[in-house]
Amino acid sequence: MMKRKAKEVYSEVKNNLREEVGHQKSSWKSVMEVLLVSAKLGVTSFGGPIAHLGYFHNEYIRRRKWMDEQSYADLVALCQFLPGPASSQVGIGIGIMRAGLWGGVAAWLSFTLPSVLALLIFAFTLQGVDSGSASWIHGLKLVAVAIVAHAVWGMGQKLAPDRTRVTIAITATAITLLWHSAWSQVTVMILAGIAGLLFFRQPKVSDFPELRVPISRALAIACWIVFFGLLLVLPILRESTGFSLLALFESFYRAGSLVFGGGHVVLPLLEREVIPTGWVTQEAFLTGYGATQAVPGPLFTFAAYLGALIAGGIGAIVATIAIFLPAFLLVIGALPFWNSLRRNSKIQGMLVGVNAAVVGILLAALYDPIWTSTILAPMDFIVAAILFIMLEHWKLPPWLVVVSGALYGLLLS
Repeated sequence: MMKRKAKEVYSEVKNNLREEVGHQKSSWKSVMEVLLVSAKLGVTSFGGPIAHLGYFHNEYIRRRKWMDEQSYADLVALCQFLPGPASSQVGIGIGIMRAGLWGGVAAWLSFTLPSVLALLIFAFTLQGVDSGSASWIHGLKLVAVAIVAHAVWGMGQKLAPDRTRVTIAITATAITLLWHSAWSQVTVMILAGIAGLLFFRQPKVSDFPELRVPISRALAIACWIVFFGLLLVLPILRESTGFSLLALFESFYRAGSLVFGGGHVVLPLLEREVIPTGWVTQEAFLTGYGATQAVPGPLFTFAAYLGALIAGGIGAIVATIAIFLPAFLLVIGALPFWNSLRRNSKIQGMLVGVNAAVVGILLAALYDPIWTSTILAPMDFIVAAILFIMLEHWKLPPWLVVVSGALYGLLLS
């Protein structure tokens, strides 16, 4: 009897998913429209995730009226709540609402591909260079100091503006620096969520209008199952098979699944995946991170650079797909439930604590490995400070700051 019931439930879910995929098939005209508009954004969107959201708003909302203002704000709020690259997730969400699931794929591919190709070229060029003697590389490492310091400063003002949240952030920094483990950041996030629940629970949540999404709960639940299933199964397969590309996929999938706070916060997660294993040297890691600031598109394409250094072109493809796959699964899995979740005061309080911890984790990354391996002399500190001022106070574009850092490095030679 139970087996028959289980088969009936399985058959029903299977049929619902087939119907859902059928409903999601939009005309190729709509998909191509998303592809072309996203490609334009992919080659022009400099400045990191916050800037990307501004570009999206201007192109998708103001010019093309693909969504109303409130729906866009709701989508941004959802993607800020989820782990992963917020700007990419917003783009995926807009693509889904415009042209179904294939629209989401088209939006991600067009927005991501230009920076992936640029970083692939840089990675293959770097392989023929002695990173220890190339002074311009040291200049790019100084750019990484300025970029991450700028991110810590901006995020700290927004996400840790009071005594309680600063305390959470500094505690997160201390735990991350003193406890070197793959589970340290996960533990920090859990503890920060508990602290947020205790200190920032709001008794009354403002009313939100409904966010309409073309995704059924059956498909959403399937995506959640796949998301958590891969998190559980991939480490087992990695240990049992010893397959190098599977190990690469597992490391980058886990990093993409656990990053709260956007692109810059992926830095410490990836650093702990690729440097202790000997896949990438610290010099090459920080050099690539500096170069990533000079290209448009999401900062998560840093994975393509690392994958290329580890296993060539196939490594770049595997790493890129792995780090972005959680973003797809989470957006599709969360959209149908967001209307109820965002009204929950407990969820909102936990999010406040997690966001404060994100600042602390990024501050820890600024110190180690970035600061400790880059600021080696007074002049290094002075140049890094100037680059920071160029970003924070002069409001210069990041690519110009990258070029300035590289030119300083060349002058050293």
